[in-house]
Amino acid sequence: MFAPASIADLRRNYSLAGLRRADLAPDPLTQFHTWFAAALDGGVLEPNAMTLATVDAAGQPSSRIVLLKAADDRGFVFFTNYAGRKGRELADNPRAALTFFWPQLERQICIAGTVTKVSRDESANYFQSRPFGSRLASWASRQSEPIADQALLHERLAAVRAQYDGAEVPLPPYWGGYALTPHRVEFWQGRPDRLHDRLQYERDAAGGWEITRLSP
Repeated sequence: MFAPASIADLRRNYSLAGLRRADLAPDPLTQFHTWFAAALDGGVLEPNAMTLATVDAAGQPSSRIVLLKAADDRGFVFFTNYAGRKGRELADNPRAALTFFWPQLERQICIAGTVTKVSRDESANYFQSRPFGSRLASWASRQSEPIADQALLHERLAAVRAQYDGAEVPLPPYWGGYALTPHRVEFWQGRPDRLHDRLQYERDAAGGWEITRLSP
């Protein structure tokens, strides 16, 4: 068993690199792609895994890991079940946040913005690109609802598999994509003695980006 004192003693002194204002691209999307390419080259496991934080109607936040599937002029795109907890929370409050953490590079990226649904055509195109089992599971699982046991889930999956045996699995009406359009993006680079580099992009009144260095 892990003693609390042992947890408190866990620490790492970051020393791989620094981050200067002059290193940054004029816009955060270009900078994101630069860092994302470095994460791919650096062997980061699932570099597109990101923490999505949402808030319910009572103001209670929740978070979970989802996978980034596109990053373009619209923002950061991911796909999920609209009827699950995150979908319900985004329907009540479309403001959300994302965090990428790449420990091999001693980097994280924190993003805040507004979420909108992508088109049904885009959702359908992505859905059909998923593995066959993943498409079936989207029909079998009533995401975030209580379930008696795993056996029931497998029974539902078997029924769906029989229903669509040899046929195309259609896009469920409750499943699709979101795009988070950022208004703030922070690039964090670990530094020795916890004097980390934090450079933040924030939308200005003219729609451009203002870059500010933040204290660690």
